[in-house]
Amino acid sequence: MRQRRESIAKGRMWPFAWPPGALRGIIPAGPAWNLNKRTMMGLTIDHHELDAALRRCGSTWNAGQAHGLLCSRLALAGADGASRWLAQVLAGTDPGNTLRTECEALLNALCTATWQQLAERQSDFMLLLPDDDDSVQVRAEAMGQWCEGFLHGLVSETHGDQLRERLAGEPLSDIIKDMLEITRGTAGDEAEAEEDDDAFSELVEYLRVAAQLTYEELAEFRGPASTAPRIESAMLH
Repeated sequence: MRQRRESIAKGRMWPFAWPPGALRGIIPAGPAWNLNKRTMMGLTIDHHELDAALRRCGSTWNAGQAHGLLCSRLALAGADGASRWLAQVLAGTDPGNTLRTECEALLNALCTATWQQLAERQSDFMLLLPDDDDSVQVRAEAMGQWCEGFLHGLVSETHGDQLRERLAGEPLSDIIKDMLEITRGTAGDEAEAEEDDDAFSELVEYLRVAAQLTYEELAEFRGPASTAPRIESAMLH
């Protein structure tokens, strides 16, 4: 049975059918997991740490956008996509700056972990989002930014006829539409926090599975399977 979550903020609605159309029948219709992303990612860095590092080194990307972009770049191009991702996120920053070097180390760690989780179909793959200690408003904004990055990675890649056809067909076309809807959504105020938190958890679970499904659907476009990418700084200089 389809359920509908609605979150109202300043006259705007955040509606979403659960499970979303793209993954109906693939993921359960019950409550989603509500897991801490540090455990899921297996990293010592978190969303706020990476966000601050990106700002300090002068990147125009935030943490959510950067991780979303990474996931779609890996899905489309594998190791080559990872190298282009790092160059894109750090574009315009000073290669000789210590702050840039520190940020690059965090990005490399994130890339390696994300690649491994997607390539090995690990169930603990998770989006890089703020902790549950943050308000649902903060987390919802970061989730929208993650979707922005993911979508940018899909649409900005060079598209041949075969790739365009794949993106236009199910389930990827539904995933793209759903992510566009999420980027337009907002969370409610404190009075609706509990309901919003449930809806947020469901959407995060959807995106988690959607990213993995996208990776599987685009396997033929990134060539033979390979090991985790080793991104050298020299590529960016």
